[in-house]
Amino acid sequence: MKKILNTSDDILPLILRVGLGMVILPHGLQKILGVFGGHGPQWTVDMWQQWWGIPGIITWLVILGESIGMICLILGLGTRIVSAALGIIMIGAIYLVHGQFGFFMNWYSEPGRGEGFEFHLLVFTLIIALLIKGGGRWSLDLKFQEKL
Repeated sequence: MKKILNTSDDILPLILRVGLGMVILPHGLQKILGVFGGHGPQWTVDMWQQWWGIPGIITWLVILGESIGMICLILGLGTRIVSAALGIIMIGAIYLVHGQFGFFMNWYSEPGRGEGFEFHLLVFTLIIALLIKGGGRWSLDLKFQEKL
């Protein structure tokens, strides 16, 4: 447990985890609450099953990881665990959806062309940094670490 929580009072992980959490959280809120143009959990579960054959339990894990997980990340609670889980979600997104469209995002909204995986690589960069550094300044990980 000490290794998972281990972090310093460094400000860089704070910037990385809050930034990453704020970017991914709206995607989770689309899925869990149906806000920001999302369709909510039942639609997400049904469509992911139909489009990619993803079982409902896996879809729910993604929904929870992108919503509750990102709240935890912003707070610095279980930073390494949540970051690793997000990495798994990104691998799944590349493998199932975005990899077939190549590297680049669809910047010009070309019809019939999806988004590439460049965004996911940026997310991986942040994940790797957080796996190495932990939650950093003002993280709950740091507070719990001090009590161990």
